[in-house]
Amino acid sequence: MVRHFVCWTLKEEARANKAALAAELREKFHALLGVVDGLTAIELGENYNGGPYDLALLCTFTTREAEQGYQNHPAHLAIKAIVQQNTCGRASVDYEL
Repeated sequence: MVRHFVCWTLKEEARANKAALAAELREKFHALLGVVDGLTAIELGENYNGGPYDLALLCTFTTREAEQGYQNHPAHLAIKAIVQQNTCGRASVDYEL
């Protein structure tokens, strides 16, 4: 099993609508379940504890290959474009369980 964890810092103009953006992204990421092979769980949340990151994403995949497939999947790339329009910072960690 593989976990893919990402944190994003929103652009200043996107912070004004953080809750709405988080809700939109949550819906779009959840829609990937059953579409991306090997994706078994996905969740997105707003950071309420301060620090440099505003949103966090946690995905669970069956294998490393499934996680790589997700990275290049057209449905994921469409969401990634929205994320990139609204963020100015990112940190990511991938690990096996």
